[in-house]
Amino acid sequence: MKIKIIKYSISFIIIILFSCASDNGDSYIELPNLEDRLYAGGETTIFLTSSNSFSTPAPNLSSNNLDMHLDGDFQFEAAFVTAPATVNSGIGPIFNNTSCVSCHPKDGRAPFPSDVNSLSGFFLRTSASGQAANGGPMPLPNYGLQIQNQAIFGYEAEAKFQVDYTQIVETLADGTEVTLQKPNYSVVDAYTVFPADALLSPRLAPPVFGLGLLEAISETDILSNEDINDSNGDGISGKANYVYDLISGEMKIGRFGWKANTATILEQCAGAYSGDMGITTYLIPTETGDGQTNGNDGLGDDPEITEDILDEVAFYCKTLAVPGPRDLDDDSVRKGASLFEQIECAKCHIPSMETGSSDIAAISNQTIYAYTDMLLHDMGDELSDNRPDFLADGNEWKTRPLWGIGLTEVVNGHTDFLHDGRAKSITEAILWHGGEATVAKENFKALNTQDREDVLRFINSL
Repeated sequence: MKIKIIKYSISFIIIILFSCASDNGDSYIELPNLEDRLYAGGETTIFLTSSNSFSTPAPNLSSNNLDMHLDGDFQFEAAFVTAPATVNSGIGPIFNNTSCVSCHPKDGRAPFPSDVNSLSGFFLRTSASGQAANGGPMPLPNYGLQIQNQAIFGYEAEAKFQVDYTQIVETLADGTEVTLQKPNYSVVDAYTVFPADALLSPRLAPPVFGLGLLEAISETDILSNEDINDSNGDGISGKANYVYDLISGEMKIGRFGWKANTATILEQCAGAYSGDMGITTYLIPTETGDGQTNGNDGLGDDPEITEDILDEVAFYCKTLAVPGPRDLDDDSVRKGASLFEQIECAKCHIPSMETGSSDIAAISNQTIYAYTDMLLHDMGDELSDNRPDFLADGNEWKTRPLWGIGLTEVVNGHTDFLHDGRAKSITEAILWHGGEATVAKENFKALNTQDREDVLRFINSL
């Protein structure tokens, strides 16, 4: 009799344990061990949870490389002024902001500005229909590829930005309603006629840490996840972007920018100096508005910063430390990690990749946990900007890395996500997903309240 009672008691306990694994009848979830993901940036990882979490040099830099990093840090924070000036001369004459750090506060994510025409990390790309000779977007006559909404004294900004919103309501399985605000962008007060058929695409500056690691991932590894024709039938058909590289003059795999439209960090930095600040470099030695009635200062002082400065800033962006994840031993986080895989988020946000050889030893041969495949994916009509960029069509965006995302509010004081900050939380960011990510989005919506919170806890732990 005692043996039978013990058997029944054990069976009852087992039933209770399995029934408690989920409150909606889901099967028992075996919680994964996440400790191997602790070093998100390999040996470049730091464990800070303060406002400096994105702004620390990689801890494994050599002394010489640390010196160059700190030189780049100084230049990254330099604010430019109107020429002629003895220090940091040459802003504009048309521009969007005055320094790198003003767009990337604390090396992190810019908030969507309360005034869309203030100095901020927000701007609008533009182009005409068709393709330029290098395969990229066709510059818009009299405006180029980016609209500068600021100008120095005596010059006129190209245009001012304008935005209004359309509401979209999403309902989750537990009845929670989430109201999304879809922005609609336009320009006003243009300095000359703005074509009615011009293409517009909003941008908000993303974090800059970990970029060197992403640059060091081999092209072979990136292409190993490409499935343009969805040959495995899973609904995911990521593809690489191939873009014109200013440095080599060849087409190379795109890695940086919201549509993976730039091949290297060096060119990304030169493009930001030119398009965002109106500062010329050895890579882009002509003024942003060259050939326009309001775009050339005529001083003949180009390039306005030296080759060394551009190289130092690029080196700085390559060698910022990656913040490590938190609470990986928490059961809710571990369950969320398992659900993240089950609802198919990890098909694009691939947890780990390997870096190859780099001329910077600190970022060579590292196992990293960035949660990206570095590929373009169709994200659906609601996120579309309808603007092609090399091989990326209007619906396609590069999978953003998720590392550090849970520290955004600590570092930058907001939770504005996606390419234009339209999502005001991680939940909203997921609900904006469409196209290839529709299944993952619907799976997320179908979760019970606790499972949904577990997924969010996991993402916020990164």
